[in-house]
Amino acid sequence: MAAPPDMELPTALSLELLPTDPLLLILSFLDYRDLVSCCYLNRRLNQLSSHDPLWKRHCKKYWLISDEEKSRRKQGWRAMFISTYRDLGRYIHYYATLKKAWDDLEQYLGQWCPRMIGSLKESVREEDLDAVEAQIHCKLPDDYRCSFRIHNGQKLVVPGLMGSMALSNHYRSEDLLDIDTAAGGFQQRLGLKQCLPLTFCIHTGLSQYMALESVEGRNKYEIFYQCPDQMARNPSAIVMFITGTSYLEWFTSYVNKVVTGGYPIIRDQIFRYVHDKDCVATTEDITVSVSTSFLPELSSVHPPHYFFTYRIRIEMSKDALPENACQLESRYWRITNAKGDVEEVQGPGVVGEFPVISPGKVYEYTSCTTFSTTSGYMEGYYTFHCLYNKDRFFNVTIPRFHMVCPTFKVSTA
Repeated sequence: MAAPPDMELPTALSLELLPTDPLLLILSFLDYRDLVSCCYLNRRLNQLSSHDPLWKRHCKKYWLISDEEKSRRKQGWRAMFISTYRDLGRYIHYYATLKKAWDDLEQYLGQWCPRMIGSLKESVREEDLDAVEAQIHCKLPDDYRCSFRIHNGQKLVVPGLMGSMALSNHYRSEDLLDIDTAAGGFQQRLGLKQCLPLTFCIHTGLSQYMALESVEGRNKYEIFYQCPDQMARNPSAIVMFITGTSYLEWFTSYVNKVVTGGYPIIRDQIFRYVHDKDCVATTEDITVSVSTSFLPELSSVHPPHYFFTYRIRIEMSKDALPENACQLESRYWRITNAKGDVEEVQGPGVVGEFPVISPGKVYEYTSCTTFSTTSGYMEGYYTFHCLYNKDRFFNVTIPRFHMVCPTFKVSTA
C-alpha cells in the first residue's frame, strides 16, 4: 500500500550520524586485524579506529606492554602496537606466551637461583636468525625464533638453565644453547639428519634435539633425546626419547614446572625430579615422600634397560616430642616391574648412612634403580630404633612410587 502523499519517509541511517561512544564500544571488541581493516572503509571509521585507547588491549594482549613501559617509551598505544608489529609481527601468535614464560622464569631465578640470571644472553636480531637459516639450509620454526628474539639462550656454564641431575658418580646439567652454538651442532649425519641441538651438557655431551624436517621416522619440530640402538648393526640407528612436540610446548611446560615449584632447587640449581603429591606416607611422627626422574643418557631401548633415580625425603614433625628422636636402622624394598616380576631387597641403612631424625629435622638422599620394562614401581619400609628407648623398633612406610619411561620411537634404520 502506498504511503499517503503528506507522510514523510524516514531518512536512511548514515554512519556519519551515529554517535561516537557506541561506535567506539563496538570497535573495542574487534581484533587488531579487523581494527586495521576498518581504517580503509571510510573516513569516519578511519578516525575512530585511530582512537588511541582502542589499542591498549592489543598492546597488552599481544606484546605484554605495561602502563609503565608506555610511560618510559613516551608513545601512544597505537604507535607502540604498530612499531612492535613491524619488528615482531611474524611472531604475534607466540610472543606473549613466550615472553610471559621468560619473565616468570627470570623472576623465579632471581629469587631462588640468582647466579643463573647472569648466564642468560640478550636477544638476537631478525637478520641473525635469517643468517642461521641460510647457514644450515633449513627453516627454523617461528616459536623457536621468537624465543631467541627475547633471550639468546645462555652461556655454556654450570648450572644449566634446563635442569640438573646428580648421582654419586654421575652429573648432568643442561644449558639452553645460543643460536650460533646450536647452528654449529646442526646434524646432517644418518640417524640425526636435519636435527638441531637445543640443549647441551658439558659433562656428558647429552643434547636434546629438535627435528627440523619429517625424516627418519621423526615428526617435524619434535624434540627428543637421542639413544643409540646398541643391538643394531647400523651405527646410525637412533631411538628417540620424546620430550616435546613443539618448541613452544617444550619450553613453556618446562618453565611452568619450574616456577610452580614442581622441580626442587638444590644448591642453587634446578633439579628435574618429579614429585607426585599423592606419593606421601606418614607413620607416627615421620613423613616419607618421594620424587623420581628418568635418565635417558643411562638408558637404552635395545637392549631394554631403563634407568631411574629417586629422591627420598624423611621428615619428623616439629610438634613431635623430643624423646621420639630415632635412628634409621635398615630398609626393605619390594620392586615390581611392568611384567609383575618382584624383587625384594633388604639391607642396613640407606646409601651407607644411618641418619638420626628428631623433631623438625629432615633427611634427604638420592638413589637409583633400573628396569628391563618401560615402567615399574617400588614400595617398602624403613626400620627405626628410638634413641631414648633402644629396645623399641618400629617400621615407617615408604609409599608406592611409580617410574615410567617417556614415549619413545624406535629407529627406522
